[in-house]
Amino acid sequence: MKLSGVELRRVRMPLVAPFRTSFGTQSERELMLVRAVTPAGEGWGECVTMAAPVYSSEYNDAAEHVLRNHLIPALLAADDVTAYKVTPLLAKFKGHRMAKGALEMAVLDAELRAHERSFAAELGSTRDSVACGVSVGIMDSIPQLLDVVGDYLDEGYVRIKLKIEPGWDIEPVRQVRERFGDDVLLQVDANTAYTLGDAPLLARLDPFDLLLIEQPLEEEDVHGHAELAKRIRTPICLDESIVSAKAAADAIKLGACQIVNIKPGRVGGYLEARRVHDVCAAHGVAVWCGGMIETGLGRAANVALASLPGFTLPGDTSASGRFYRTDITEPFVLEAGHLPVPTGPGLGVTPIPDILDDFTTEKVWIGS
Repeated sequence: MKLSGVELRRVRMPLVAPFRTSFGTQSERELMLVRAVTPAGEGWGECVTMAAPVYSSEYNDAAEHVLRNHLIPALLAADDVTAYKVTPLLAKFKGHRMAKGALEMAVLDAELRAHERSFAAELGSTRDSVACGVSVGIMDSIPQLLDVVGDYLDEGYVRIKLKIEPGWDIEPVRQVRERFGDDVLLQVDANTAYTLGDAPLLARLDPFDLLLIEQPLEEEDVHGHAELAKRIRTPICLDESIVSAKAAADAIKLGACQIVNIKPGRVGGYLEARRVHDVCAAHGVAVWCGGMIETGLGRAANVALASLPGFTLPGDTSASGRFYRTDITEPFVLEAGHLPVPTGPGLGVTPIPDILDDFTTEKVWIGS
């Protein structure tokens, strides 16, 4: 397959409500979409970078720069491009996994559409729907938090994830447990907000029977997570620390995690995400699919990934309405706590042109 060109499209979408984590508050989602065009058709990718380098070192402006000046020209210069060749073709460029992942996603979508094969089938899906959890941001008050959690449970979400940070941890978890009971699947996400010195504090979460605590320490501190695992009973899940299948294997060997959150953009694409899944499955480590406030494009691919057999925990694959009043694709709607796995060619969804244009702030074409 020869690439004819690639369109980069910057998009800004308002959120239904501000979403606060330990690294900041978002009231809108600024992101970049990638459209890969070939003689046989086109495919879409979604870059999960944020406006600023607060979740990782990658961010929107840098992703656009490296895509325009390095990654896309390298693929345009190649005689034959398939999704499985994207990583080798881009290997000389260090880092920028989210940008690379978006480009690979677009190429894979185009390739699968041309062969009338779905993302789910290509990745190895074993289910036609996936159980969905929801991520609940840091709130202004505990009563507000309890109202929001209650609403999500009423909608049918089967797992609740609470964002935490120092000063917003023990008491919110305690009150959610007391209000909604021990049967609710409950986990917390620190987004690197703590240090190993906080181990006694984090141990105070143990009595609440949480599914896991996600990424309590800095992403580079894998050894710290291994030590923390000896001091608390709550299972540790790694997110930011897992940037590849090798990183997952190393963390598991060190005893730094019992669970892994797989975010395809963070590891460089859906093909590497599948490798992370395979490594974890081989070691008996449960995985679940994380979210980056994706549009319907990224959500479709995430739901397909989450239908692989090793994804035994509900992920952050929430319905479109969790974050957006209007999505750029047909919305994903929760049904009895589950989302259906798309079965159409490629992602199984495409942007709605008028809606996409309304949210577009900039677009550029890079051709051969």
